[in-house]
Amino acid sequence: MTAHPPPTEPFRDPGLPFAKRVDDLLRRLTLDERIGFLHQFAPAVERLGVAAFRTGQEALHGVAWMGPATVFPQAVGLGATWNPELVRRVGEAVSREARAMRVRDERVGLNVWSPTVNLLRHPLWGRNEEGYSEDPRLTSAIATAYTRGLRGDHPVYWRTAPVLKHWLAHNNETDRDTSSASVRPRVLHEYDLRAFRETVEAGAVAGVMPAYNLVNGRPNHVSPYLREQLRTWTDEELLVCSDAGAPSNLVDSEHYFDTHEEATAASLRAGVDSFTDHGTDGSIITGRLRGAYERGLLSEADLDTAVRRQLSVRFRLGEFDGYDDPGAFDTAEHRALALEAAEQAVVLLRNDGVLPLAPDTRIAVVGLLADECKLDWYSGTLMHRSTPLEGLYERFGAERVEFVEGVDRIRLRTSAGAFLYVPQAAADDEVRGAEGALDPALLAGRTDLPALTTDPVGTELALVDWGGGVLTLRAPDGRYLSVAEDGRVRASAEQPGGWVVQETFRLEPHDGGHLLRHLGTGRHVCVAADGVKVAEEGAEIFELLVVERGEEAVRRTAARADVVLVVAGNDPHINGRETEDRTTLRLPDQQERLLRAARAGNPRTVLALVSAYPYAVDPGSLAALLWTAHGGQAAGTALARILAGDVSPAGRLPQTWYADDADLPDLLDYDIIGGRQTYLYFEGSPLYPFGHGLSYASFSYGDLTTRVTGESVRVTCAVTNTGRPTADEVVQLYARAVDPSVPRPRRELLAHRRITLAPGERAEVAFEVPLSAFEFWDVAHGRPHLEPGPYELMVGGSSEDARLRATVELDGVPVPPRAVREHGLDAADFDEQSGSAIVDRTRTSGDAVTPSGSRSAELLYRACDFGAGVTRVTATVSGEGTVEVSLDGGSGYAVLTVKEPTGPYEHVLLEAEFGAAGVHDVRLRLRGPLRLAQVGFSG
Repeated sequence: MTAHPPPTEPFRDPGLPFAKRVDDLLRRLTLDERIGFLHQFAPAVERLGVAAFRTGQEALHGVAWMGPATVFPQAVGLGATWNPELVRRVGEAVSREARAMRVRDERVGLNVWSPTVNLLRHPLWGRNEEGYSEDPRLTSAIATAYTRGLRGDHPVYWRTAPVLKHWLAHNNETDRDTSSASVRPRVLHEYDLRAFRETVEAGAVAGVMPAYNLVNGRPNHVSPYLREQLRTWTDEELLVCSDAGAPSNLVDSEHYFDTHEEATAASLRAGVDSFTDHGTDGSIITGRLRGAYERGLLSEADLDTAVRRQLSVRFRLGEFDGYDDPGAFDTAEHRALALEAAEQAVVLLRNDGVLPLAPDTRIAVVGLLADECKLDWYSGTLMHRSTPLEGLYERFGAERVEFVEGVDRIRLRTSAGAFLYVPQAAADDEVRGAEGALDPALLAGRTDLPALTTDPVGTELALVDWGGGVLTLRAPDGRYLSVAEDGRVRASAEQPGGWVVQETFRLEPHDGGHLLRHLGTGRHVCVAADGVKVAEEGAEIFELLVVERGEEAVRRTAARADVVLVVAGNDPHINGRETEDRTTLRLPDQQERLLRAARAGNPRTVLALVSAYPYAVDPGSLAALLWTAHGGQAAGTALARILAGDVSPAGRLPQTWYADDADLPDLLDYDIIGGRQTYLYFEGSPLYPFGHGLSYASFSYGDLTTRVTGESVRVTCAVTNTGRPTADEVVQLYARAVDPSVPRPRRELLAHRRITLAPGERAEVAFEVPLSAFEFWDVAHGRPHLEPGPYELMVGGSSEDARLRATVELDGVPVPPRAVREHGLDAADFDEQSGSAIVDRTRTSGDAVTPSGSRSAELLYRACDFGAGVTRVTATVSGEGTVEVSLDGGSGYAVLTVKEPTGPYEHVLLEAEFGAAGVHDVRLRLRGPLRLAQVGFSG
């Protein structure tokens, strides 16, 4: 007889649709196996030949945390390119490296947690480096390009499966797991949701990650918007992965639920499909899920829905079909792309003609970042490294470049008269993170090097104040003083870094000297018989002896040069990073002093800011000013080529640069409309506007045409390079409603195009803008609305540089009055407010409004139609206090008071007499700690 091979299980049959294969595999899994799949580290099911799977591989601007990889510019730098096609190629390179690295190391995941599409609403946000722009359309254009590159171009299988971060309205690290963003419906739909929606609708997104914070009083990990919004934008199954530790936060820090079983069940029902909690140990989460199931808080159908979404991603990655994309790693193409991206990210903010530099220019290079190639928390380990100094040496020749860092050089003398001394250590090339780590927060400091001691002469240390008195101290061999788990102080770190930075200190005046506090542990440095360490007691009082002030060395060097290049900015691990917001737009005092010294020594001073966020600087006395984000492995070469004129700069600011801290709203004020935030609404004078950036060429604009069709507006113009070099121009199209019925943006980006033009070359640029781009969110009726009337179109080089203007008339219908007799007023659907915050009506859905800070708030609802008349008003409230209802231009007035205080979710219906007819504006005043959900009218 002929032996027949066993039949292939349907889930392994590539001829079947993915949905049928997922269903087949799902029914073969036991309940415990399905529950096990819901932790980030899903175990293998050996009886079915199903491998283990991990959600989450950081890949924000290169494969992160898993050792050497190509490092591209930070995300905000990619945003500054305004070039989706370039960013698509970057995403493609990152996905190829992820595949190639996985061949060598199975820990490298293919479910990548990138990109970050949170909007850069506030420049003091610590994670500004992770986003692309303050504008939702630019953000979605760049994010869509990156996800398409990450997904790959195979018609069936995905090279990697990108997850968007962080859902939703997340722009503060201060109290990030307990603070609530109050987001009114117009801001929600016109701003925060838009970047996510347009990226998801483009079709290359595998899922999203909820943020740590709350929105409108409800944690993002139980957000109803996951179901009501996200999952309606695509027919694909989307995998929602929790942020690390966030499921436990629902009970431990947010106290939103009483038990972890309730919290985990609520998250899963809301739409969370994979729980990132307790590291690689899945037993705690699976125990909570099992407990929730046994208590009836979850059904098998709930569990199956989440498992199905995860399996859908795994099938798309080709896991069950033997799909083998070998990828590519550290290729010449990737290295060239890293340089191209770094070049395109450089923004020239000011130039009085000093740039580009002539080949024979003698250059003084100064500054704390001049010989640095900084990495951030979401970087891979550098294989190639180019600092600004190295780039200038290579481009201009070392004989024409003189360098001084500008650090203060100090010695620290103890109360016994000895000095801190760094013992000699054998040279090695160990780099933190080079071996890769699933969680680099767990990487320990080095203990194999000798601890500091004291001796009669001591060691000269390089002191840098990064702002706010946060210091680093560096030994002559280039290593930073750091503290390991044993509490010893060693010169052991190549750079500051880690989840808790162990390389920062603070000098605290004390008894005629200084205590030296180690910020990572909070302990003071003390000197013991067995070496220098940190401890709770026995703090040493040091005398600070300055050997040389950095500004003195800078001034001497600047005077000898034709041009001075000051390279200033931030260290991405200090004073502005994940877990820590900035406190000011100003440069640290030490860097301000170096800049002043350079300008005093030489008026031809160029400032290059290398930073993860905007600064407020005085450009008036600078010969030129440039900005670039930390540009990855090719940053220095790119900057040198820009300065030499090998490449004409064409980066554009992806966010407003404000002139002063006084221009900024409160960090927790998410109402960009009421708070007049971002270029969309800001009415002051920015230091530099959104979209700004200069070139070594000049461009003329002309021949503007517009045509309104049934579904879109077509805009064309001609752009000519009237300068000498070949250069890129970023053509930007903005619009504004001329006579809106509600507050609308001063101008709003509709589209853009980055083009390359040779000298004298002319190009026609055409934009096809859907009419939906002119809509706003009609809070009265809960839908987008196109208002009829004139709209001004502006084409130019930035949001404040309109070269061409035209006005088009768009058809639409006026917003009808609110039918309040039939539908009442949902409290959160106000037109204007003062002193209020939006909170959760219930733990699962709905909004209410409460006074914020003070004990009173005012809400305004325009154009409310009472029809032939009403005689009574009702208010659905919880808590305690009063609601006053009045009409603008009418006689109606009522006061509704809660007689017995209730809990936040125990609503009562209040009722009072109230007379009104026709159309009026309604004003509500809330007094006391109550929550108003709705107001109704009848009679």
